[in-house]
Amino acid sequence: MLFAKLLPREGNFFAMFNQHADRIVEAAYAFANMVAHYSDLEKREGFNREVDNAERAADRITQEVNRVLHKTFITPIDREQIHTLINTMDDVADLIQDSAETMALYDVRHMTEEILRLTDLSVKCCERLKDAVALLANVNDAATADAALKTCEEIDRLESDADRVMRSAMSRLFREEPDVREVIKLKAVYELLETITDKCEDVANIIEGIVLENS
Repeated sequence: MLFAKLLPREGNFFAMFNQHADRIVEAAYAFANMVAHYSDLEKREGFNREVDNAERAADRITQEVNRVLHKTFITPIDREQIHTLINTMDDVADLIQDSAETMALYDVRHMTEEILRLTDLSVKCCERLKDAVALLANVNDAATADAALKTCEEIDRLESDADRVMRSAMSRLFREEPDVREVIKLKAVYELLETITDKCEDVANIIEGIVLENS
């Protein structure tokens, strides 16, 4: 019996990665709906709760991955890569929730064109992240590995687009907004939204490393 207990085991990490990516996209969609219906307080609060629920579900998956990792002797990819990947993915979910909370705490009154554009880019990054994660289980296949790398390149391009929107947003904000309080509020929101795309790029970089080492 003791020997059986000591046999190496492989946790189902890829399935948990996919589940977490699903929660990230759920949070991103809920946030985008919150932004789209921002003038409707009831809907805004409802979508905000959906963001919170998705983030909490993502947290539970992250905790499970880390728990299983400690109990698994043989892992399908490097242990440190598993740990870094799931925790960086969880940062994405956290940032989406932070963005929603910041809008409420700072009493942001209206959505700007830049918030809409950064939200759209954040959602697209999260969708591509989910696509890339789904390919990880089969990166030993050359075609799948190539598809994963191309998806990561798409995330990089989206992050660059967000950088450009961010620079333009800051320039316009400081030139055109006379109310210092609004400058502070919107600057914080813009920075959080752009950081979502940054963190998605971090996930893409980790996935690229996994693909290159295992394909």
